[in-house]
Amino acid sequence: MTTAATPAAPRAATTTATTTTAGRLLALGRAESTLLLRNRTALFTAVALPLLLVGAVRGMLRQQAESTPGLDVDAAMVTGVTGIVLLFVVYYNLTSAYVARRGELVLKRLRTGEARDLEILAGTAVPSVLLALLQCAVLGVAGAVLLDLPAPVNPLLMAAGLALAVALLTGLAALSSAFTRTVESAGITTLPLMLIAQFGSGLLIPLEVMPERVADLCRALPTTPAFQLLRLGWFGGDGSRPATDFLGTWAPAAPHLGLAVLWTAAAWWATRRWFRWEPRR
Repeated sequence: MTTAATPAAPRAATTTATTTTAGRLLALGRAESTLLLRNRTALFTAVALPLLLVGAVRGMLRQQAESTPGLDVDAAMVTGVTGIVLLFVVYYNLTSAYVARRGELVLKRLRTGEARDLEILAGTAVPSVLLALLQCAVLGVAGAVLLDLPAPVNPLLMAAGLALAVALLTGLAALSSAFTRTVESAGITTLPLMLIAQFGSGLLIPLEVMPERVADLCRALPTTPAFQLLRLGWFGGDGSRPATDFLGTWAPAAPHLGLAVLWTAAAWWATRRWFRWEPRR
């Protein structure tokens, strides 16, 4: 049975910081990038695995389109694969990274320096986040060029969706690491959220394909609002409330924005409460 985490003791007062926040984040990000490049398994999971799922996602969506007239397979595929990239690269990869750095006592040592707790978590996440954003950009360009998809209806909503998705998944990764003993067990502890997000947040099964009551329930899941903002910002619809212009997207986006902010705040509150900086003894 998992024991409750003991609250972290107050950190001792330190002398005036000699480095900036940006400098500390850059240094932590550079060090984590080196470790990521040396870990072939993590690198494969972050780079190759999400892209290998493109064919599988397209095949599933084509089958669903046969029974759902009007389903835009290309639009659903691009937004679905984008969400899967964020799940694997940010959530799964970061959970493993936090567990590994905790086991190596890296996190404990970093807390004795100038870096604040949030800076340590954010610095560790920098390579994964940048890699995920790069892959999302490549997918967007490829979708626009190869699939002849339209220009985004509301780029601001797309940016908000990406930012909220990254912030939420980073917080959930830190929270999941608190209940993950080893890097090897990260695949088990992250599996529930991975499955719920892929099948319940409109990534593999668009919400418009689901029964209305099931779709309404799925819209309340933690990852759904941010992912739906991506689709709403690009294509002007989230599967239930189509919009065709920049101003028309804000009204249907409001519930998603509010719920995404609430879930993100809840994830980081829970992270602050239960995150473990040292291995269990």
